[in-house]
Amino acid sequence: MLSSCVPAGGESSGSTLYMILFMVVLFAIFYFLIIRPQSKRQKEHQNLISNLQVGDRIITIGGIYGRIDSIREDSYIIKVESGELIRMAKSSIAGKQTDEAK
Repeated sequence: MLSSCVPAGGESSGSTLYMILFMVVLFAIFYFLIIRPQSKRQKEHQNLISNLQVGDRIITIGGIYGRIDSIREDSYIIKVESGELIRMAKSSIAGKQTDEAK
């Protein structure tokens, strides 16, 4: 019964090779289109976070604009336009404020 499911003449090994080749190509496409760009963005963001200094104007992921008042080990103290101080996690910083947004 099982012998009727396998094609005669060794065609099974050829289709297996194409299946493996297809999966390798699919993984390569997935890697170069999704994984690699994401890790590159993550590295750039980590570099940005580590290079921030007191006085830098920043934007948070929540859309809050402010200036870094002080830096702690795991957070920043941000001074907003109203003069209030807000403690923000380092991971919540989206980027530096550009000259256009000032």
